[in-house]
Amino acid sequence: MQQAVNQGENNRFLFNELQESDFTRDLLARDAQVFYHQTLSSPVFNTVVKAEGAYLYDGAGNQYLDLHGNGVHTVGYNNPDLIQAIKDQIDAGLTFAPRRFTNLPAVELAEKLASLAPDTLNRVLFCPGGSEAIEMATMLAKHYTGKWKTLSYYGTFHGAGFQAVSIGADPHFRAGLGPMMPGAIHLELPDYYRNPWGWTDQQQIDDEYIRQLKMQLEFNSEIAALVTEPIFYNSTVPTRYYWEQVKQLCTEHGILLIFDEIYTAFGRTGKMFAAEHFVTPDIIVVGKGFGGGIVPFAGIIGREDLNILEHKSIGHYTHEKSPFCAAIAKAMIDYVENNQLVAYAASMGAHFRAGLEDLQAEFERVGNVSGLGMNLSLDLVLDRKTKVRAFDQAQALMNFCMNRGISFKLIQGNILNLKPSLVVTKAEIDFVLETLRTGLRIID
Repeated sequence: MQQAVNQGENNRFLFNELQESDFTRDLLARDAQVFYHQTLSSPVFNTVVKAEGAYLYDGAGNQYLDLHGNGVHTVGYNNPDLIQAIKDQIDAGLTFAPRRFTNLPAVELAEKLASLAPDTLNRVLFCPGGSEAIEMATMLAKHYTGKWKTLSYYGTFHGAGFQAVSIGADPHFRAGLGPMMPGAIHLELPDYYRNPWGWTDQQQIDDEYIRQLKMQLEFNSEIAALVTEPIFYNSTVPTRYYWEQVKQLCTEHGILLIFDEIYTAFGRTGKMFAAEHFVTPDIIVVGKGFGGGIVPFAGIIGREDLNILEHKSIGHYTHEKSPFCAAIAKAMIDYVENNQLVAYAASMGAHFRAGLEDLQAEFERVGNVSGLGMNLSLDLVLDRKTKVRAFDQAQALMNFCMNRGISFKLIQGNILNLKPSLVVTKAEIDFVLETLRTGLRIID
C-alpha cells in the first residue's frame, strides 16, 4: 500500500506495514458522508474498534500505543475499576439526577476534590465538558470582581465555546467568525527555547514577559481574570519564579488567576495538580481525564470566598450533578491514588525525559526537550542554531512511528506531543524511545 500525507478530503494516512481492511475503508467513507467536515475530525485517517489500557485497536486489527488520547486516557482505556463503578451505579438504579436534587456520588466526588486540591480551594461545580468549565470559571471571575475583561495567551486553546475561543486566541478556531468576545486581551506566550530575543537566561526571559504583563495591567483596569495553562500546550514549563510574579501581580490588581488543568490534573505532571509545582491559583479547571476516558465530564475548583452567586447561575447544566459521571470520576481518582500513579508519573516521566534527552544528544535534528512527568515534547529543527522548525521531518517521523504502532500528535507542526496513559510500562516507554531513535536515523 502507498503512503500518503493528510491532504484535503483524503485526510488520512495509509501505511506500508499496517493492514487495512474492507471494514476500515467502508467506515471511513461512511464517516465522510454523514459528518460535517472539519479539520482534525472528519474526514479521518483511521478507525478504532477497541480501546484498552494504553492501546487503541483499529478495524484491521492493528495495535497502537496511544501517546495522545485527547488527554482522556489518564488511567488507561476501559479501566476495569471504572467499568465496575459503572455497573455498580447502574445496579443502584441512579444514573441521572434533575437539578434541585442532589445525590451521594456527586457530593462524595465534590468532597474528594476539595480534599485533594491545593490550599484553600474547596468549592466545586461540575459540567459536561472542558469548554463549559472554562466558561463557568470566567463568568465566576467576572461576577466576583465586577470586571469584564480577560487576559490569556496567544495561540492557546481553552475550549470551543465562543467565550473560550475568544480567550484561547488560536487562529484556527477564530478565523472567519468576525468580532470575538469584547475585552479578551492576549499576552505573548513565554518561550525559553525560541524567544524572539535569542536569550537563554531564564530569569531575563521571565522578566521581559512580566514587563509585558505589567504594561497590559497599566492600560487595562477592567481585567477580571488571567486564564492560562500552568504548563503550556506545547509542554513549555514556565519557571516557578514566573508564576509567582504573575500571581503577585494578579493579587495586587484584583484579578483572579485561573489555571486550565483540563490536560494536566490528576497526576500527569508528577503532582496531583500541576499547580503544585508553582503557585495556587484562585480557580482550577479540570476535564478530559476527569471522566475516565468513558464519559465527558469537567468542573471547577475554587476558593470559599468565591461562593457569591446565590441568586445567579453560571453552570445551569442538565447534567450538572450527574451521579453516573460522578461515580466514574470518583473511581478514576481512587484508581490514581490506590495505584500511586502520581509518583509513578513522576518517576516514569523522568525516565522518559532522560531517554528523550539522550536522543537530543545523539541527533542534531532534536532541538529541544520539554515537559514534566508524562507531559513531554520533542522539538525537531532543521538547524540548531537558527531553530527553524522541521515540519516535513516531524511529519515523516510521525508517519514512521504510526507504521510501527505508536500514535501521537504534532504541535505547531514540528513538536512531537508525547502524553501516554499513566498506566504505560517502562518497557513500552523504552519501545517508544527506540522507535524514535530508529526513525530519527531514517529521516536524517
